[in-house]
Amino acid sequence: MSGCANIIPPSGGPRDTLPPLLINASPKDSATNVVTKNITLNFDEFVDVKSIQENLVVSPITKSIPTVDYKLRSVIVKFKDTLEPNTTYSLNFGDAIKDVNEGNAAKNFTYVFSTGKTIANGSFGGTVVAAETGKIDSSLIVVLHRNLSDTAIFKEKPRYYTKLDGKGSFKFKNVEPGVYAAFVMPNNYSKKFEDSTKPFAFLNASISISDTTPSAAFYTYEEKRNKEGIGNLGARPGTGISTKPTAVKEDKRLRYSNSFEGNLQDLLRNNITLTFTKPLTKFDSSKILLCDTLNKPLANFKVTLDTTKKVVQIVYNNWKEDMAFNLLVLKEAMADSNNVTISKSDTIRFFTKKEAEYGSVKLRFGQLDLSKHPVLQFVQSDKITESVTLTTKEFDRKIYTPGEYEIRVLFDTNKNGIWDSGNYGKKLQPEVVYLLKQKFNFKANWDNEVDGIAVP
Repeated sequence: MSGCANIIPPSGGPRDTLPPLLINASPKDSATNVVTKNITLNFDEFVDVKSIQENLVVSPITKSIPTVDYKLRSVIVKFKDTLEPNTTYSLNFGDAIKDVNEGNAAKNFTYVFSTGKTIANGSFGGTVVAAETGKIDSSLIVVLHRNLSDTAIFKEKPRYYTKLDGKGSFKFKNVEPGVYAAFVMPNNYSKKFEDSTKPFAFLNASISISDTTPSAAFYTYEEKRNKEGIGNLGARPGTGISTKPTAVKEDKRLRYSNSFEGNLQDLLRNNITLTFTKPLTKFDSSKILLCDTLNKPLANFKVTLDTTKKVVQIVYNNWKEDMAFNLLVLKEAMADSNNVTISKSDTIRFFTKKEAEYGSVKLRFGQLDLSKHPVLQFVQSDKITESVTLTTKEFDRKIYTPGEYEIRVLFDTNKNGIWDSGNYGKKLQPEVVYLLKQKFNFKANWDNEVDGIAVP
């Protein structure tokens, strides 16, 4: 007799999903009257420590970052600075401590001790959102300054700092009770605010931190817009290789492009745009004509040249669906500084879109404070496509461009229809934008209705 069997390796049991667990510490967690500068943390399994510089938060901030070593089941922390007397220290390791086998992180593992007789019990929490967009930037930090001077944020390191979680929330624990100035800023090495083009937020008044401190909401803004710089052309240092671009023969012709989408005119746009490659020094608006299919000029259209001298707008407020038009651009209408005109007169034949290519939109707000002057903002690819001031709790539009939109509500304090930034020097907070949590997909040839939208 003979037989065979499938040889299957043992499964090894269920996968380990548990993070490392602290068994004991020296000094023990939450110990008081600590004098040593060396701390040993012992876990229930072999551990690995990753990206400690990015993860570890020591409070209060020390002049030098402690060294962190690990071996087998132990993590050893050594302070380089002399510890302050009667001070509570906390070490938040973030996601740095993980088990060796599966990489399970002991998320936000925190060890606390005091050089005095008690553990400080001050706490303070809240939320941080971008004022202009209502979105979260979890790379920012919240800082607390003992020095209440307006210039401390620029000149000194804070006493405490903490990171945001993925929802834009923060929480300080084991803070020495007292009065602090609170700010939001990027997480740089110096922990000083050094760049006014970066996100920043402040509270108008100092806060008194205790074990029952009320939460706070911060709204970040950039006081100065970051302008894109132009790269340095020429030789790279040390390479001997020139990065100067190869000379390209200049195109002396005058060209232009138009704003049509495949020879179709959007019913929701009252203008046609012609964009030229060079500024126009000669321009005759009477030589650009909006006509019917028999080349008979229409009434009540207007042709203008903008301040850059490169963009021509043809404005018409009476588009009808699914109709044909001609746009005549005569050669004599324009010329550049070298008296170069377009190569020949053009006749651009186009059609208006059909209403069936759009959808109707009706939004009803169940909760909205009209006294805050709300402005509805429709957003695609982080760009505002339309802003509408709301005077009722309903937005109703017969035809609207289909697509997926984010919708924001701007609380327009000064009623100028646009978002306004803050100013720390003037203690002026930015206007606040609330981002609706859901995205809206408006379908073509469809009645898109949404009821009960709530805006806090």
